[in-house]
Amino acid sequence: MTARAALRTRVDLASPLRTHDLVASAGPVDVVVPLVARERTSAARAFLDTAVGDDRPVYGRTTGFGALVGFRGRADGWDQADNTLAHLGAGQGPTLPAGLVRATVLVRARSLAQGASGVGPHVLDALAAMLGTTFAPVVPRWGSVGASGDLVPLAAVAAALRGDGEADVDGRRMPAREALDAAGLTPLRLDGRDALALVNGTSLTTAALALALGGVREVHTALVRLTCLLTDLLGCDGQFTDADLLDRYAHPGAAVVGARMRGLLTGLVPSGTRALQEPYSIRCTPQLLGAAHDALRYVEDVVTADLAGVSDNPLLFPEDDKVVHGGNFFGQPAAFAADLLALVSAQLGNLAERQLDLLVDPVRNGGLPPMLAAGPGLQHGLQGVQLASTALVAELRRDATPASMQSLSTNLRTQDVVPFGTQAALRSLDGVSVLRLLVGSLALGLRQAAHVGARPPTAPASRALLSSLTAAVRPVDPDRPLQQDVRTAAHVVLTTDPEDQP
Repeated sequence: MTARAALRTRVDLASPLRTHDLVASAGPVDVVVPLVARERTSAARAFLDTAVGDDRPVYGRTTGFGALVGFRGRADGWDQADNTLAHLGAGQGPTLPAGLVRATVLVRARSLAQGASGVGPHVLDALAAMLGTTFAPVVPRWGSVGASGDLVPLAAVAAALRGDGEADVDGRRMPAREALDAAGLTPLRLDGRDALALVNGTSLTTAALALALGGVREVHTALVRLTCLLTDLLGCDGQFTDADLLDRYAHPGAAVVGARMRGLLTGLVPSGTRALQEPYSIRCTPQLLGAAHDALRYVEDVVTADLAGVSDNPLLFPEDDKVVHGGNFFGQPAAFAADLLALVSAQLGNLAERQLDLLVDPVRNGGLPPMLAAGPGLQHGLQGVQLASTALVAELRRDATPASMQSLSTNLRTQDVVPFGTQAALRSLDGVSVLRLLVGSLALGLRQAAHVGARPPTAPASRALLSSLTAAVRPVDPDRPLQQDVRTAAHVVLTTDPEDQP
């Protein structure tokens, strides 16, 4: 075994997934299909065959789909797979990132491994084998309403695993059958129940929400650190983080964030030249970031439940002789959570942009030059970055319009109310990239403030963070294009661990 292989993440389908499993699945991961999963899926499969043999109605196995449920499906089980997938090959628009698609497959595998869907064990083996390679189905973004599962996107996944459509291998796009050969995989043979179980769940919505949550959390942590560095560079009084003050506020998130800030501000010496009360973008950060902390805990609860649950219809309960038809494919919890996450992202973006605005304003920044320009007029410092940050905030605000209540009836009104969780989750994931750029913009401003006359930080944590930034980013003197510097500064703040610094 090579050192690289030894470092690959191992995921056991007997256990609930965690967000870091989804992040790791962007590359090859070792997915274990344990004996208990095989036994559960085999038992459910045998029960399904018995139920069909007894002429019991089983949606999608003996019937048509959606609005055509009142008609018989195809008699041959293997032919029914074509009946399932062909009409769902209707996705449009830009393609989803390969890492998100692979995370979606992992989420689907975990749901199916719980043995309530009636798939053959060979389906689990095929998904595990795919995730052990770089194979990634090409999936169009548009097509799901997040109600009967992510039908259209997941149908593109199933089709690619059968050798239809397109897929990526090692970042190269090609016909799916060629991609299977290149990855050392064989086309997946599906019957109707296998095919329906692959598409009839909200696995794309769940994967996108989980990845978005992880990204927003990283930004939240970064903004706590940057707020402390801003406080120190300007010489503010840190009493707004006082433990007794925040205890009386009674919101747990504010207390948690306040404690983090007090730790980072240990050693802070106020300059004594600031006004008694700072602007809200400094003074109210424990309350703002604390509320975000509490909201993210709620989103985490939803993600945890989604990653642990079974998203499919119908569900099979062999031990109770039950085939139960219901709505476990309805992504309303994720839709609400994703909309909340978009609101949190917009307010985090507002905070970063307002802090940058404060920093470039000579009226409020303690007399530093306007736009932090090293030679105002001859140079323009952060003026372009500040303009761009305004545009970035506009992107977040536009995408913060809730999707979870914008229901549209579809499919001959069988889906007469839908949650649009897929749209909400994908939009929240898009917002993470925007937030990271706002973090980089603020971090670049703080680095430049130190160059144009801000006082040296007095707290060790602030000194360490500023040192990391100055080592990675040159001062803006003279002016230069700053796109890459924004991204570099974001990388520094989002990847350095304050606990690893002196």
